Amino acid sequence: MNLEKFFTAKNIAIIGVSQNPNKVGHVIFRNFIDGGFLGKLFVVNPTVDSILNHVSYKSILDIKEKIDLAIIAIPAEGVLNALEECGKNGIKQVIIITSGFSEIGNNELEDKLKKILKRYGILCIGPNCLGIFDSSSRIDSLFLPRYRLKRPREGHLGFISQSGAVGSTILDLATSEGYGCSKFISYGNATNVDESDLIEFLGNDRNTKVICVYIEGVKNGKKFMKICSEVSKKKPIVIVKGGKSEEGNKATLSHTGSLAGNALVYSAAFKQSGVIEVDNLENLFDVARTLEKCIKPKGDRVQIITNGGGYGIMATDAVIQNCLRMAQLEKKTADSLKKVLPKNATTGNPIDLVGDADTSRYKKAIDCCLNDKSSDILLVIALYQVPLLTTDVIDVITEANDLKKKPILVVSVGGEFTEVLKKSLEENNVPCFNFPHNAVNAIRALVDYQRD
Repeated sequence: MNLEKFFTAKNIAIIGVSQNPNKVGHVIFRNFIDGGFLGKLFVVNPTVDSILNHVSYKSILDIKEKIDLAIIAIPAEGVLNALEECGKNGIKQVIIITSGFSEIGNNELEDKLKKILKRYGILCIGPNCLGIFDSSSRIDSLFLPRYRLKRPREGHLGFISQSGAVGSTILDLATSEGYGCSKFISYGNATNVDESDLIEFLGNDRNTKVICVYIEGVKNGKKFMKICSEVSKKKPIVIVKGGKSEEGNKATLSHTGSLAGNALVYSAAFKQSGVIEVDNLENLFDVARTLEKCIKPKGDRVQIITNGGGYGIMATDAVIQNCLRMAQLEKKTADSLKKVLPKNATTGNPIDLVGDADTSRYKKAIDCCLNDKSSDILLVIALYQVPLLTTDVIDVITEANDLKKKPILVVSVGGEFTEVLKKSLEENNVPCFNFPHNAVNAIRALVDYQRD
């Protein structure tokens, strides 16, 4: 299934653009304009002659230029006729934003929709969806205005969401945290383009390094497992599964018309297919950005470096709870550290640089651990509230990470000053976390993906 045209379309028609700025069609049209889309836009509305200086066509059949993609944003009762006209016009890709199909029990209307799609050979994302956003081509069918939902910068995380509401919060959070996005796809009822097709597409997308998915139900289990097994060998797939409880399962059926199924069966299928399952959206971001930024570790031995004993203890607990191994420093490394660190510092695991640690102390510890063959991953805890630790520590960590000897993750929590430093590290491909357990959960996923 070739989905490329959805993201590279040059001529796009929007069916249902109202003059009312609060209507869905108008918001989509405005987002294309405000987002700097470089292709041509065609407006379809039979009741007006022009909207925002664009000619308004009575029907898509009146447009004589070849249309690469049509976006349908009209009430459900008009969708079948609009889709029929798209077929007659030779359009092969449509996004149907409109709801009112199988998700509310209107299976008859969706069955008619399927027949039209099949008759004309049309690929459809939707209905009942937000549609797509591509950060490079600037295609943006989301009906949420940009002043409410800012779009993320270009990046390498690809997002697929069965739920439009969950998808919108994912985008909002990605933007506020500064995470880059390659493509975002909300696919709703998955009438003839489902989650498996989208995973396969992102698996071949050169701009996407990590595939992030929120699903409630899978259309075709065997197809899903086959595609995920193939794609996960090329790049990580991180999934949050909704509808895991009996009550959530019932809610899923009324949301997108999907049957969520048994949570244990899904988890087993994910594991067998090389998919990384996480419990919530916070973990989704933690794991995805770690997989995006970090090199592959050679093993599961974690070395902790800290300037706060309590944080070192919590990190140690998290390592053991995640069935990872605590690294054991080589004797020559421990001896080297003892020569340069104060007597009250601990040269083991954790390496506790104590509260008066400065930047040079961190540099010595990190350099020694990078060259130590007994560890595979460095977890650096840097609490910036202490007076002697200068902002130069960011350069020390960044330079060490650039050597690509081992994955380096950083834990630091605090207010505005800490957040500025964390942002600087993130921009230099060092994943940062507020708390040790978040970082170690991400390490667990990094190790598991490497093993698979």
